[in-house]
Amino acid sequence: MSSAPSSSVICAFKVFQQELDTKHDKYERLVKISRDITIESKRTIFLLHRVTSVPDAEDVLSEAEIKLDGVRQKIGQIAEELRGEDIYQFHRAFTPGIQEYVEAVSFMHYISHRSLISLEEINSRLVFTRKEKVDPKGSAEALPPGAQVLTFQVTPSDYLLGVADLTGELMRLCISSVGNGDIDTPFQLSQFLRQIHEGFSCIGNTGPYEVSKKLHTLRQSLGKVEDACYTLRVRGSEIPKHMLADVFSSRTTLIDPEEGVV
Repeated sequence: MSSAPSSSVICAFKVFQQELDTKHDKYERLVKISRDITIESKRTIFLLHRVTSVPDAEDVLSEAEIKLDGVRQKIGQIAEELRGEDIYQFHRAFTPGIQEYVEAVSFMHYISHRSLISLEEINSRLVFTRKEKVDPKGSAEALPPGAQVLTFQVTPSDYLLGVADLTGELMRLCISSVGNGDIDTPFQLSQFLRQIHEGFSCIGNTGPYEVSKKLHTLRQSLGKVEDACYTLRVRGSEIPKHMLADVFSSRTTLIDPEEGVV
């Protein structure tokens, strides 16, 4: 008599075990996809920094767009994994990659348009079409006229954190621009970074916890760009253009060195 209840309990826990194993396997797959997205996004950012040293920036932007298309395909894999799932159960698995993607795509958008890309514009590019499996008999009716559409929505917190990271890349763009004799870009970047800083200051403690941590780095980036603008305005005529970047580098301190990409 006691074996029946015991066996039913064991069967119930076997079901729980299977559910947990399935969830953990999905979580690990999302972590791996996120790492791939991070690596490719970083490579895209490194590529975009070449725009200050090449004669034709359009070639660099075209190559970067191809890389970002590959990144979006990987985000499509995340959308497939999350089909029918609660996104926030797995959010920690893929948020680093999404933040890096936001940083890369917003950096490219700034170089092209000198403005900040919106969350709606980012999400509009994350729509994926997945064809249904064709019937084994090969009937044309097996594939519906409208293939299945998957969407991925970047969360507002991931967008904010990606934009916060963008400011560090804009600071590096400022220094490299000056080193190549471009004295207009630093003043444009200074005004743009002030606007971003004002926006983050309005959020204050009401936003995600990580935003307050990255606000310090944002202020450092803004300070370095303002310092570059000050030097250009006051001492620009005294210092040869090829030495300006060295002067700025000696007057600044490193924020956080970027991790290398293998």
